[in-house]
Formats: sequence, C-alpha cells, structure tokens
Amino acid sequence: MKGVLLVNLGSPDNPTAKDVKPYLDEFLMDERVIDAPKWLRTLLVRGIILQTRPKKSAKAYAKIWWDEGSPLIVLSERFTKKLREHTKMPVALGMRYGTMTIKNALQELKDKGVDDVLLVPLYPHYAMSSYETVVVKVLEDQQKLFPEMKVTTMPAFYKNPDYIKALSESIKEGLKDFDYDHILFSYHGIPERHIRKSDPTRFHCKIDGSCCNINSVAHNTCYRHQVYDTTESVKAYLGLAEEQVSTSFQSRLAGDPWLKPYTDYEFERLAKEGKKRLAVITPAFVSDCLETLEEIAMEGKEQFEEAGGEHYKHIACLNDSDAWVQVMANWVNTWEEKEVLPV
Repeated sequence: MKGVLLVNLGSPDNPTAKDVKPYLDEFLMDERVIDAPKWLRTLLVRGIILQTRPKKSAKAYAKIWWDEGSPLIVLSERFTKKLREHTKMPVALGMRYGTMTIKNALQELKDKGVDDVLLVPLYPHYAMSSYETVVVKVLEDQQKLFPEMKVTTMPAFYKNPDYIKALSESIKEGLKDFDYDHILFSYHGIPERHIRKSDPTRFHCKIDGSCCNINSVAHNTCYRHQVYDTTESVKAYLGLAEEQVSTSFQSRLAGDPWLKPYTDYEFERLAKEGKKRLAVITPAFVSDCLETLEEIAMEGKEQFEEAGGEHYKHIACLNDSDAWVQVMANWVNTWEEKEVLPV
C-alpha cells in the first residue's frame, strides 16, 4: 500500500528558552547544518551558542507565535489536512527537528498498512542542511525501524512549471495592492563550503558568478544555482524587468563566508539607492516560519525603513493555498498511479 510522508523543518513546542534549547541543540548538532568535526561542533553549540541563543530565540518565537502554536507547524498541518482531501493515500507529517518526529510519522503510515512511501521534503531547493538532511534522516529511521518499507524521494522541485506557476500567481496576488519599485527574493543562506561539498564533480562550483550559468551535473545539488533559477523563472512568468528584481541570502551565522549578497545589507543598499517601495518574498520556504515572519516581515521592515525606505511588504509563502495543495496532489497522485515523479 502506498502513502505519503511530508517533512518540514520543525519548531520548538513553545516559545520559551526551556523548549527552544533542546530544539536548537538537535538542529545545530546536525552534522549537515554545522559540518564541523563533532568535537568542535559540540564545543561551538553546547559550549557557546546554547549558553545565550535559546533566550534570544525564544523572544523571537514569542513575537510570531499563534494561539494555535508554531506558525510553521500549524501551516504544515493545514496543508497536510487539505492534501488528504485530494488523494486516496494516507498522508503523514513529520518534522526534521523537534518532538513531531519522522519516526512517529513513519509509524503512523505503517499502522495504516503503508509499505511504499513517497517522501516529500518540503523544500523547493537542494541543500545539505535542509533537503539532504531530511532524506538521510528518513532513510536512517526507515532502515533501522521499518525495514519492510520502501522509500521513494521526490526531487527538489525548484524549477517545476506547476510549482513556478503556483509561486508566481501567489506573488502576483500579494503584489495586487502594492505599488512596488523593487522586488527582493530573499533565500535562506548557507555557507559557501556547503556548495562545494555538494558538488559531485569537485571542481565546477566556484561561486564566481558564472558557474551557475554553465550547464553541469553539479546543478542537481547546487543550492545557489537552483535559487537563482527560481528567481529567473518567476521573473519570466510575471514579466518582471531585470532592474526590478534582485536575489539575496538571509539567516547567516558568524564566522565563515556565506552566500552573498546578504539580505540585511541589501535592505540598506536598496534604500540608499532610492528604492522607496520594497516587496520581499522568501521562496526557500513553502511555509511561513521564524525566518520569514520575524526576520523578514518584522526586522527587515525596520532595517529598510531605518535606511530610508518608506513602504515595505513581505509576501507570504505558499503555505496551505489551494493552488499549492492542488499542485502537490497532482504530483503524489501521479506517483501513485504511474510511478512518475515531477521534474
């Protein structure tokens, strides 16, 4: 029997330092998030970061927390509920980090008789710290606890025409009553070394502004190429002029070079260049979360206006929009009927 496993990032159970600390520990101790040797990762995370970050992060979570709970969890659950109405297969939801575990989601599917699972990492783009770690964790749990299960993984869907259409139409709707003079595509940042580590050729990805435009097998696992591809696809779909659009990267950690340009720097640059009406979208996420609702919608607005900007709008992620649910339903139902995955 076939079934679907959706996996998103995860969230603390509550916006308190007590609950944020174990969540951050699990997240930051993931070797695909902070890819340092375990002894160094332990020193950095448990010896330094977790001494101060939980309290700070808890305050940020409290700013965006809903009555129903974590926005990312609530939105993911709404999406899952709607998807269930569009397919005959059982659909379970798990999170890579936190108490809403992948193990429990796999158990839920097993209890319903599922032995053939379509894994859907809820990330449009491939990165070792998001898409890859989900796949690795699911396969670890499956092989250890559910060896009778078969797992098929949906590929990153960053350039799928149906996804691009849903994303573009969502952006179009978000811009309907906003007379912007610039649109910033802000993607989650990753260290530059993650790009090189994910390059199967070991030589293509130079992060020099040209390698992303030269066709290569490396693009299948190159986050930088894929996000720029998404920007270009949406730009083409909506007929946006080159000078109206730019791409940046948010949420970096101090120390190592991360993908540039940095979003917070771009807020200042755009404002000082005379951009007064800025729209920001965050297509690295399909569900609004701390990084979109607090870092971009709240802090980003303050940064842009302090630099001289006047009007700012954060456009919501796809979340549980009917169009996005229908796209996913078409993908999973096609897999059920024909064993065909989206490209």
